[in-house]
Amino acid sequence: EVQLVESGGGAVQAGGSLRLSCTASGFTFDDSDMAWYRQGPTNECDLVASNIRGGTNYIRDSVKGRFTILEDNNQHTMYPQMNNLKPEDTAVYFCVTPSLMQIRGSKCSDWGQGTQVTVSS
Repeated sequence: EVQLVESGGGAVQAGGSLRLSCTASGFTFDDSDMAWYRQGPTNECDLVASNIRGGTNYIRDSVKGRFTILEDNNQHTMYPQMNNLKPEDTAVYFCVTPSLMQIRGSKCSDWGQGTQVTVSS
């Protein structure tokens, strides 16, 4: 069974940092494209970053220079390191892989609970 478990969210003040994690199981992590989305107060499900195996990685313009996506293939885990957080980064963050989207759907609300990040000004 494909499973992705997010953790590491919390409440911080603007300018602070958080490191999220996403631990994968049930599929070949090293060969699978991975992505992070977030759903903020407007309920839009926005792509934050993606790691495309053998392709071009993507990171959202509004987080460039602040967010870095790290991976530990031995632990089958992705770690978005989020620095200089801003109030507009407040959202529930989700990690996803194409196989999970095929099973559960293409919207943030289809994927699980995610992890809440709250940034206060």
